Parts: sequence; structure tokens; C-alpha cells
Amino acid sequence: MAALERRAAERYGISVATLMENAGARTAEVARRLLAMRPGRRVVVLAGKGNNGGDGLVAARHLRGDGSVRVLLAARAAELRDEPGAQLARLRAHAVPVTEAEEMTAEELAGELRGSDLLVDALFGTGFRGPARGVAARLIEAANSSGVPVLAVDVPSGVDAETGRAEPPCIRAAATVTMGLPKVGLVQYPAAGYAGRLYVADIGFPPELLEEAPISTFLVRAGWVAGVFPRRAPDSHKGHFGRVVLVAGAVGFAGAAVLAARGAIRAGAGLVTVAVPRSLATLPPSVLPEAMTRPLPETSAGTLSREAVPAVLEAAGAATVVAIGPGLTTHPEVVGLVREVLPRIDRPLVVDADALNALGGEAALLLRDVPGPVVITPHPGELSRLLGTPVPEIQADRVASARHAARTLGAVTVLKGARTVVAAPDGRAGIVPTGNAAMATGGMGDVLTGMVASLLAQRLPAFEAAAAAAYLHGLAGDLAAGHGVELGLLAREVADHVPGALARIRAGEVDDGITPVP
Repeated sequence: MAALERRAAERYGISVATLMENAGARTAEVARRLLAMRPGRRVVVLAGKGNNGGDGLVAARHLRGDGSVRVLLAARAAELRDEPGAQLARLRAHAVPVTEAEEMTAEELAGELRGSDLLVDALFGTGFRGPARGVAARLIEAANSSGVPVLAVDVPSGVDAETGRAEPPCIRAAATVTMGLPKVGLVQYPAAGYAGRLYVADIGFPPELLEEAPISTFLVRAGWVAGVFPRRAPDSHKGHFGRVVLVAGAVGFAGAAVLAARGAIRAGAGLVTVAVPRSLATLPPSVLPEAMTRPLPETSAGTLSREAVPAVLEAAGAATVVAIGPGLTTHPEVVGLVREVLPRIDRPLVVDADALNALGGEAALLLRDVPGPVVITPHPGELSRLLGTPVPEIQADRVASARHAARTLGAVTVLKGARTVVAAPDGRAGIVPTGNAAMATGGMGDVLTGMVASLLAQRLPAFEAAAAAAYLHGLAGDLAAGHGVELGLLAREVADHVPGALARIRAGEVDDGITPVP
């Protein structure tokens, strides 16, 4: 955003003052929308000394005729310089009350905020790196304790706009109006949990400036998925939509194979074959008759045997796509099988779960030897083992972690979790906004593996297949959970909602949680 502002000034003569005026006006517009749901019109703007504070001061000026408006400064007035200082002078010329919050007692501050109908948080912007301290921290804590809804300007004060980190204290906003484009941190947890409803305001950047900007991280949205997902001709038949072979399962973990197959079928694969240990061969047809099975040699422990290598390669040779990993276990013979077959499969490949664990510290070497495109679908613990990076470090910046994994391993990487991140070796990264906490249960990842394989079988490129599958998976989970459901969701229910999720996307009935403000 800083680079866009510089280019806007250099190429188009758009000044900081113009951008600030537009940002404040758009903030006031969103404030009016929120106030329409409240009984009163009393607004308190919490303003810092930087440009974010300047946006808040402009908003206060625009709101002054709508009701009572007051500004609480987190700095001395004399500290506001350049454009924020000029906006403060204009505000005072319109007789809007401005108080330095440092002069207020805790009781005065609490009373001032509790008596309002809306708080506008303009303390810190995208350049902030926490934690908040001093007067600003007092204002954040008082705002959160007031019980009054908060509209955050650009980002909720206290959160990191780049990574999504949120060191307390942080504003808990009912809504955030962000300028120009969404910020990565606003759509990554934990910061996403502080942002509330996200509004994206047009503040005057020329469209061509945004289109040519070298932005490699994007939010996966319904319209994008609709554009990349292939439409079916009326005379289609199953041969048009690929053959998926799933190498999966072990005694005690047969459900993983069935769920992956269900995900593949529900996402549109033409034919699905489940290659499982011989003793499990009757299970998939009994619970999922649409899938075929291929019994493979097994160990005495009920896992795939190293002797299954020729049969796996034969099955892979007849497939459009191979997925390997769900429910395999890390039995030594399974590990040997995975390491032996991966470099010999020349079809698009999805590697998940125990197949990832089988790679250990040699993942980069083994995956780069795979002839065809590869998608890996690790959760943070699995990615930690692949990269030798602690889980907290991975979670501290999920986008950077997924991007690093994709480049290091040469594979499209689906870093699962709340706000799944899909990254490509070329540096692209997509953040998936769908999904919910009720999906935090066993088997969900197996369904996703099958879905990714299914979309690859339908000829989507690896990155597009992974991102579209992750979005559809999350949306199907949202539809399956309905309103207010937090637990008890079954992975097979998510799979069964995939066709309906795609239909909703096609019909334009999906709310991605972002509202444009023209």
C-alpha cells in the first residue's frame, strides 16, 4: 500500500491529502451504515498522531452534521504534524471537540466511551508493530470494555497488517473499513478475529495502478472459483472428468480412504479407485459403492507392504491423478513404499498425511524428483516436520511459511487450518476465507485430499485446483454447519455438501464477508 501511494503521487499527482480525505469520507459512510442499526448518533473518534489518525479526523469532520462527534487524541495535539496536523486544524475550525486523552482519568474515559453509540478506532494503521503502550493502550482497553461497537480504520489498532499477529491489547472491532485493498493480516488469524465485518473502500487509486501492481497474495473468492472451475457440456460422460487413484488406508484407519474417495467423487471426478490393504478391500464398496477398489499386498499389521510397489505403479499408470497418504500409518514398510513410488509416478500427485510424514527431513529431495506436478496438503504439525521449523514459527506467519514450503519443496502447498493458505513455487499465495470451527474434527483433511485430486483430474492446473478445492471444502463446511453450529459436524457431511456449494457459487449466492465501499 505504501508503494501504491508513492506511485499514485508520482504518476497521477494524487496527494496524501486527497487519499486521506477520501479515506475519511469512506469511513464516515461506513459509520453511518453502522449507526443506522443504533438508537443514537453519538460518535467518539480515537485518533493517533499518524496518517491513520488523520483519516479518523477527516471522518469526524464528515460526521459532525449527523449527530454528536468528539475526538480523543492519543497524543498531544502539538505532536500531529504534516497532513494529520492540518486535518486537526480544519476539525477545530468546525468546532468539533478535541480532547487529549492523557488528561482524562480512567473513570472519565470509561464514562465518555460508554455514553456513545459508535467508536471509531483511528489509533494505529498498517505500519504499526505491537504491542500498544501508554495512552493508546489505555484507549484500546477502555474501548473494548465499553460495550460500544467499534469501527476500525484500515486495521484494528494493535494488529499486524502484514502477518495477522495480534499482541494485546488490540481493538475488537465490529467492522473494519480498510483502504484500497484488503490487508493480508486482516484475513489471517488471530487478527481476523478482531476485524469484524470487512469493508474495502475505494479511495481513488486508478484501476490501472491496482491492476499492474506486483501483488502475489490474493484472497480466494467465489467469483474466482467460478472462473477456474470447468463447466460441463450437456453431452459429458465420466471419461471426460478423469480417473483418480487413492493410495490410502490401514487397519484401524480405513475411514480415511473412504472419506478421501467421497471427497473426490463429490467434487466431480469421473472414476475413483481406492487402493487399500487387501483385508480392507470390501469396505469402500460397502459404504461408498460409487468407488472401485484395488486390493494390495499388506503386512501382518494391516498396512500396505513394500511388495505393493508394482501394483501401486500399475494403478498409477492407468490414472489421471494419484493421491497418496490418508490413513496409511508410518509403518516402516509404508515409509519404504512411499519413498520408492513417488519418484516413479509421472501423473499429477497429491501427497497428504502419512505420505508426508514418510518423507521426513528428505522431503525437498524426494519431492523434487517427482516428474509431474505435486500438491501437498500439510497441517502445521506436518509442515513443521517437513521443514524442521517449529509450529509456533509457522503459525506466526502462515502465508510466509506456505510460500517458503512451496519454493523449498517445489510443490503447491496447502497449509491447512483456519484461513487455509495455498502457495505455489512461483510465489503466488491465496488465502481461503471459507470454513468454520465445527470442521475441526477428524477426516476433514481426507475429504480435501480427494477434492484436490478430483479437480486435478478435471484438468485444472495444480495451484488453481488446490485453491478452488480448499475454497469449496470450506464453503461446503459452512453450508453443512448452518447458522451457529460449533461442533458435531461430520467430514462426510462436508463432502456431501460440495455439489451444493458449487451451485451456490455459480448462482452468485455466496457472501465472502467483504463489502465494497465505492
